Amino acid sequence: MKRMTTVLVAGSLLAAGMGTAVAASSAQDAAKLGASLTPMGAEMAGNKDGSIPAWTGGMTKPLPGYTPGSERADPFASEKPLYSITGQSVGKYAGKLADGVQALLAKYPDMRLDVYPTHRTAAAPQWVYDNTRKNATRAKLADNGYAVEGAYGGIPFPIPADGYEAIWNHRLGWNGESVEFSLGTWIVTPDGARVQPSAGQEYIQYPYYYKDGSLEKYEGTNQLGRFINERPASRRGEAILVHEPSTAGKARAIWQYLVGQRRVRRAPSVAYDTPDFVTSGVGFFDEAFMMFGPVDGYAFTLAGKKEMYIPYNNNRAASAPIETLMGPKFLNPDLVRWELHRVWVVDAVLKDGRRHVVPKRRYYLDEDSWQIVMFDGWDAQGKLWRNNYSLTLLAPDIPAVVTNVFWGGYDLRTGSYYLNAASNGLSKQYTAVPRRPETDWSPDALANSSVQ
Repeated sequence: MKRMTTVLVAGSLLAAGMGTAVAASSAQDAAKLGASLTPMGAEMAGNKDGSIPAWTGGMTKPLPGYTPGSERADPFASEKPLYSITGQSVGKYAGKLADGVQALLAKYPDMRLDVYPTHRTAAAPQWVYDNTRKNATRAKLADNGYAVEGAYGGIPFPIPADGYEAIWNHRLGWNGESVEFSLGTWIVTPDGARVQPSAGQEYIQYPYYYKDGSLEKYEGTNQLGRFINERPASRRGEAILVHEPSTAGKARAIWQYLVGQRRVRRAPSVAYDTPDFVTSGVGFFDEAFMMFGPVDGYAFTLAGKKEMYIPYNNNRAASAPIETLMGPKFLNPDLVRWELHRVWVVDAVLKDGRRHVVPKRRYYLDEDSWQIVMFDGWDAQGKLWRNNYSLTLLAPDIPAVVTNVFWGGYDLRTGSYYLNAASNGLSKQYTAVPRRPETDWSPDALANSSVQ
């Protein structure tokens, strides 16, 4: 990768065969949080030429007129693009573009990236910052890097020492405590036709981020999720329930309710490279929400940090009509906002003896939120195959920059692409809600809610 620099990497990198636990950051390093580093571990300062500004606290107040569940306005609606990047000018900016984005610009001469002023809007509540500071000196990797110990209620590794820690920062990133949203999935086929394979309601709760919880009370399930399908009519009532763990010894559990069978069953195949039926198989299950389910088949390497153009602060796209946003080949350039941000780069390579149709991926994590904002995927022949993206919803009412909605991917082989978890034109955008009781997250509750 060209012009890559590694900065703020504390300690030595971990070998692929690491032990069960690795030491946390030192108190001296943790003291940088809130000083030279933001409370989440990003560089507080801007870059040398000022194109990336300093972080000054993010955006923590919703715009006037916002009501929970409604579409959030674009706080930067009056801004105009600074410049545009096209296939003709891509060489000038290639060092700051993902390989998949460069491939798209080469494939589609009429595609462009409109680059706007950078706004570092990512934020979290003070109690999340406080927990992140505690985690910096107590959190450790476990289970060969595929689990975490000693972390709760904040970013586990704000000063990451390796790729596993960076990936866990995404997996345990701040997206709120309990949220609900309407979800629509849209696919554009290779011939340019737009179809909707599914739509419904998503409910997510984060026990790892219960404000009244603690490390001592935490039982190891970091996320509870439930999706109930509403469209098309032939699949109405189908549902999925998932319990995602973060600690060693805590097994992942996932169930599926099928209307035709009228029963809930375990669904272990909803993982890895199983084609995602929510997207009619265009995406894979481990691509959902930018990363979903177990990733124990990959070895993760922290390649460093770099400046990169990424979709960011895309509230305008999140409220646009789907027929306007999704063009016959790519997302409408008039609606997608790109900004220059610093990202951590993590390479994921399939381990010996494991199988996956995408044996190599490169993830790009926003330094301010630790969310995966984009990743590329290569096939078994080493050919670039996939470019996946999140449009990054700005939700200052939570406050957060959210990437587990309005995400999708391009298939560079076939020319198809999709947008998932899109609330455009639906009843409820990503919304913070009171926590549901634990009984709502059982297989029996899944069956009852699906029947209703």
